[in-house]
Amino acid sequence: MLPPELIPLLKRFEGLHRVGKDGLVYPYLCPAGLPTQGYGSLVRDLNVPPITVDEAQVLLLAKAHEHMLQAMALSPGLASEPSRRQAAIASFVFNLGSGRYKSSTLRKRVNAKDWAGAAAELQKWVWGGGKKLPGLVLRRQAEAQLLA
Repeated sequence: MLPPELIPLLKRFEGLHRVGKDGLVYPYLCPAGLPTQGYGSLVRDLNVPPITVDEAQVLLLAKAHEHMLQAMALSPGLASEPSRRQAAIASFVFNLGSGRYKSSTLRKRVNAKDWAGAAAELQKWVWGGGKKLPGLVLRRQAEAQLLA
């Protein structure tokens, strides 16, 4: 089951981009330069076919579930934490992947239940494509607030 805070958080920061006049959702390059479609789902290239808004919603739910499971596998102690903390870490994993989370100091702080330290670590993950991205700054602040 997904934490109730997760989908609104993902929708807020991933957004639904490149919806054409035909109502279809087209692939685009995210701020980090990666081919993306729907609500932040990576695709192989910009030549993938468009999808419907409903398909984008289904994909978001599937990816959110996948990243939630990855976050819980890497930080099993999250299972006993409030849903807001689960959502914050699942959002991070959704955004940057389980590999980056697995090797991060953030994960060490989460696993130690050092929530203030984890919130501080989140603030380091605001770079994309070699630039400090205002959207990532806001996202990490929102995630950090959920850890409190």
